[in-house]
Amino acid sequence: MIEAHLKKLRVRDDISGEEEEAIRSAMLEVREVPADTPVVRHGRDLHESILLLDGWMARTTAMASGHQQISELQFCGDFVDLHGFTLKRLDHNVMAITDCRYAVFPHDRLRHLLEKHPHLTRVYWLMTNIDAAIHREWTVSLGRRPAPSRMAHLFCEILERLRIVGQTTGDSYQFPLTQQELGDCLGLTSVHVNRTLQSLRRQKLIEVAKGRVNILDLAGLQALGEFEDDYLYFEKRAR
Repeated sequence: MIEAHLKKLRVRDDISGEEEEAIRSAMLEVREVPADTPVVRHGRDLHESILLLDGWMARTTAMASGHQQISELQFCGDFVDLHGFTLKRLDHNVMAITDCRYAVFPHDRLRHLLEKHPHLTRVYWLMTNIDAAIHREWTVSLGRRPAPSRMAHLFCEILERLRIVGQTTGDSYQFPLTQQELGDCLGLTSVHVNRTLQSLRRQKLIEVAKGRVNILDLAGLQALGEFEDDYLYFEKRAR
């Protein structure tokens, strides 16, 4: 059930059989939510954290204008709000983009897990640091990259994050975002998103059709997006 999560961890560090069993034991239950459902609301007191098992979620901030900004996408294997364990509330919402299934980890069980297994404390600290690195990279995109580069970078990031949990076929993956939601990730209007997608198609870099992204020229897309995966820390080091 948490295999995708374990794959994510084991790309970055060794997880023992005892630690794996401890993670499984800390889980309370599995819940399901339909698409477009708030899962964690801004400011709500938190007593549990959630691990996404299936589907896509997003961190969102609602604006007074009625618009929203998506500040990170979450995929299967992601601990969506692990930082809520220490913060006890979030400064943003977490929304289900698709139908989702997730595991619930009460904070008292997480506390016991981390106190008993200090190595897992370091591993999960690493994972929250990687979330912060992703946020920084998105900030660079929003602030400095032109729309085609911004979009290319996001498509490359999604590919690499889905690849390590076995959610890709070659350089292709399921892509459930609407053009509006893609625009909310990139700070672009739907019209600008459409024009940018057409530009990438004309350059024969990608195809987006029937809820799927097919990357036709990965090297070219990476060059356009100035994409390097170092901020995702796909490496093992002593922790």
